[in-house]
Amino acid sequence: ARTMFIQTESTPNEDSLKFIPGVTVMESGAAEFLDTRTALKSPLAIRLMGVEGVTGVFYGPDFVTVSKDADNTWAVLKPEIYSVLMEFFSSGQALFKSEEDRDSAGPQDTVILDTDSETVAMIKELLETRVRPSVMEDGGDIEYRGFTEEGLVQVKLKGSCRGCSSSSVTLKSGIERMLMHYIPEVKGVEQVLDQEEEIAINEFEKLESRLGHEDAGRTLAV
Repeated sequence: ARTMFIQTESTPNEDSLKFIPGVTVMESGAAEFLDTRTALKSPLAIRLMGVEGVTGVFYGPDFVTVSKDADNTWAVLKPEIYSVLMEFFSSGQALFKSEEDRDSAGPQDTVILDTDSETVAMIKELLETRVRPSVMEDGGDIEYRGFTEEGLVQVKLKGSCRGCSSSSVTLKSGIERMLMHYIPEVKGVEQVLDQEEEIAINEFEKLESRLGHEDAGRTLAV
């Protein structure tokens, strides 16, 4: 059996780490798994999601980005993740259980359709050729979600970019500026969140606000 050497690369998100197994992971596209239900499509994803502390798995062309919760350290998680990746890629097992699972796991968001306007076709082309490769360098991905009548390009950040503090800067300074430069119809870029993410963010804001009130109350008491 060939000995594998898996490299790791840090990402701008300290809770996401990029694992590079030295073999092709996805022939084309990308795939993301954020729970056990979606991970059932891929034997590797289900094994990685079974590691305590792992919250997400993302497949890129030649890397696997693994995201963890804040309670667990990489020092504890890395050996187990290495072991799962090593065993999987050495076994020659298929990444997905079926072709249908493979197709449904990765969004075909930048495929240009006959129904797309010239503007939307240009947006998709730029996202696919200019934006996606650089976002994948950081272990993440960007998904096209729509173009509004107001001229806003709606996108969803994935992999290590999900929940990363620097992602809003990337969106505004990098992606938005470039799309507006090349396509006059584009007036801005906004991130679309799934329902679960919106709920999580709202809960976090409520908690922060409650803690802020408690601190203020303590200060007044003093």
